[in-house]
Amino acid sequence: MVATLQVVIFFAFMLAIFLLSAWALIDLVRRPASAFVSAGKRTKGFWGAIVGVATAVSFASVPFPTGLPQFGLFFALPCAAAAIIYLVDVRPAVAPYSRRRGPSGGSSRGGGW
Repeated sequence: MVATLQVVIFFAFMLAIFLLSAWALIDLVRRPASAFVSAGKRTKGFWGAIVGVATAVSFASVPFPTGLPQFGLFFALPCAAAAIIYLVDVRPAVAPYSRRRGPSGGSSRGGGW
């Protein structure tokens, strides 16, 4: 019973690392490349490679239903670190430079004055 609980907790932990990495990758893809340069961070290609590899490795680290990990925690922790660094440091710095301006913006509406 304890072993089964450990396997479930390990699976949940590894799945959380994969989901965190996937969230970072999806956010990165949606940002324009110019925002990274404007924010004084590394290029989008650099972060894309780091977070992309982290997502792929963390996906491969999620254990089979048998509870036997393919790569294990040793490879998943650096993946979590890469995703956390992107989400905590790079994402807030890049966000002001990647705001979308469209028809709902204040000055781009037609009519009125």
